[in-house]
Amino acid sequence: MTSRRDFLKKSGLAIGGLTIASYASAENLWVPTATRPIGLQLFTLFRQMNEDPKARLEKVAAIGYKEIESAFSTRGGYYGYKPKEFKQLVEDLGMHWRAHHAMGAPFRPRPTPPAAQPGSANPGQAPAGAQRPSMDFSKMPPMMSLRDNYQQLVDDAAEGGLTYLVCASTPVATVDEINKSIEVFQKTGEACKKAKVGFAYHNHATEFDPVEGGKTPYELILSQTDKELVKMELDLAWATKAGKDPVALFKEHPGRFPLWHTKDIKQDLKTLTEVGNGVVDFKKAFAAADIAGMKYFFVEQDMAPSIDSVQTSYQNLSKILV
Repeated sequence: MTSRRDFLKKSGLAIGGLTIASYASAENLWVPTATRPIGLQLFTLFRQMNEDPKARLEKVAAIGYKEIESAFSTRGGYYGYKPKEFKQLVEDLGMHWRAHHAMGAPFRPRPTPPAAQPGSANPGQAPAGAQRPSMDFSKMPPMMSLRDNYQQLVDDAAEGGLTYLVCASTPVATVDEINKSIEVFQKTGEACKKAKVGFAYHNHATEFDPVEGGKTPYELILSQTDKELVKMELDLAWATKAGKDPVALFKEHPGRFPLWHTKDIKQDLKTLTEVGNGVVDFKKAFAAADIAGMKYFFVEQDMAPSIDSVQTSYQNLSKILV
């Protein structure tokens, strides 16, 4: 498994078709509608998107995905496109570009080694049987971060017609790092509000590990940011790995989770897998979508081995939530 946070650490993070889902009744009966189609976070196809974004998006659209959330790219910008250009590309394929992931602090990838073979002790190994060649980031343009470039990222999000700008990852190992990240979130949220763009924070499992004082980074972020300016994008797999019940989080902070990552993880709580092939209880989570305030959800399988995984997740999720 190669999680986003594992990938960022290994890359040199210097600082620390079928649509679904609308409530039909108070009994949480789901019926297919056109209002909440299935989305895809493109970090799922990180390598493929860097090689040929247009061809890869064509295949994503052909599978049936209708919503897109982008991530960083070795091509720079938005897979080598300017915001309006990428928006047009996505819309020409019958999809909508809804959100973009930006780093919370400066990040410069280093070359990554090939994935370890099955059975290796390498914690970042790919799924069993997967082969992952090394990647060279030496020619990658500098990447913007919310800490240093929040206004430019907000302006780009507005130019691209995005609904949300999302912090993909930020240092949260210490109280000091958390406080600095909260400051970045607040000012980014304020800038987003002026631009009529939403702002959200995406979690990994480590946000649920206690820091000095016994609180977790997730608790501190939720309690010390303006709930109207800083929303959350809950990653269902990482929450499950951390032993957290997504529905309990929704009930504790109703309306604060407009974005979800519908990611799955195997019984070992280490190996990411296709949606429906792991232990995440998607039916339970989606039954509480109105409490969460969910507006968009995106399938994500960090750096999936192939487009086949993306198709499997779509097919399985379609069956789960009909």
